[in-house]
Amino acid sequence: MMDAPIRVLIVDDDPLVRAGLSMMLSGAEDIAVVADVADGTEVVPAVNEHRPDVVLMDIRMPRMDGLAATERLRARRDPPEIIILTTFDTDDHILRAMRAGASGFLLKHTPPPDIVRAIRQVAAGEPMLSPAVLRRMMAYVADAAGVDPRQERARALLDRLSDGERAVALLVGQGKTNGEIGRELSLSVATVKAYVSRLLTKLDLNNRVQIALLVHDAGLADWS
Repeated sequence: MMDAPIRVLIVDDDPLVRAGLSMMLSGAEDIAVVADVADGTEVVPAVNEHRPDVVLMDIRMPRMDGLAATERLRARRDPPEIIILTTFDTDDHILRAMRAGASGFLLKHTPPPDIVRAIRQVAAGEPMLSPAVLRRMMAYVADAAGVDPRQERARALLDRLSDGERAVALLVGQGKTNGEIGRELSLSVATVKAYVSRLLTKLDLNNRVQIALLVHDAGLADWS
């Protein structure tokens, strides 16, 4: 018996984008587009009605943008995963979405196979931490912030961690997957997942994107 398909909600104010994404995703047997909406104000009702696993969220929309909609969804008790669709020209907006708990980021001209792969990845509980996206975001924060007032708080939070938890957190901050972390620390993937779950609980965070941001805020991100 096949597993239930991954339920996807598309949010974009451009009807051609919505139609194109729907058509493209219809070719994946394990993905089902359950609805599409044109504005952030329609997201919560659509999520209540269709219970998607993943939301593809545009940023720029007329009445409520994707940032506000992301914040509303992530405040729910059991929110869907959210992948932000972006043209990559609004670094501050992407950073805000990361802090709100978005699970991934895609350029609108991303090749279809990569979009499908991204949906599968976040639905499996492993948000997309593209090193290219993170490098740009971290450079943007460094340039904009100067002395970041979050650093002291971030370091205090990380100081609460055990040595093992801290090692995993630092590698999450580099955009490593669970498999890559396991190989580097000689741990099983299941053990890495358990560490990440403990990190989220201890640090009161939504997902590993926010762990990466905390590591950066602490000044401990190493991209060498």
